[in-house]
Amino acid sequence: MLVVSDQQILVPTAGKNVARAIRDWIVVIVVALVIATIVRVFIFQQFYISGPSMETTLFQDNRVLVVKLSYRLFDIKRGDVVVFDRVTTDGGTIQHDDLIKRVIGLSGDKIEIKSCNVFINDQLLQEPYLDAFDLGQSALEDRCRMPVMEPQVVPAGAVFLMGDNRPQSFDSRMFGPIDENLIVGRAFVVVWPLSIAKFL
Repeated sequence: MLVVSDQQILVPTAGKNVARAIRDWIVVIVVALVIATIVRVFIFQQFYISGPSMETTLFQDNRVLVVKLSYRLFDIKRGDVVVFDRVTTDGGTIQHDDLIKRVIGLSGDKIEIKSCNVFINDQLLQEPYLDAFDLGQSALEDRCRMPVMEPQVVPAGAVFLMGDNRPQSFDSRMFGPIDENLIVGRAFVVVWPLSIAKFL
């Protein structure tokens, strides 16, 4: 007996399958790009180290991961390694450079340098991150570049930053404290090369 059905059977064509797959991949890629952009702009960003000012903590060609949300949630702490926007004017042209230094003085601190030793509020600052080779130099200028700095108070809403490589670092000793709102975020881990990956 022959049975005739009134149901319609739909067989998708190859062209429709390809079009749907392409559309799905486009959606996935767009969503991934949006998420990556949000993470980079608001949460994490990788920075490439250029220059010797943070040796021997960080070396040229190292890459560090910076938490951008850190200081929206927590206070800045002395000893933090931070990336900040160094704004300069050259012939009327405003330039922005991302620099990396260590927080030495906080808002309201009195800071001075005597014979290369840093004093915060008249207390000697312990700095275990400084290089033993530099500390062993007999000439104070070779040890820290600026052996003496008269006492100064870090303004409200600002921080005093210095590089760990004191003989070669251009930092707040020269350009003064920087506003906290210029800090991009806290560098918390070296991610490249993998052989020296470490937390800061």
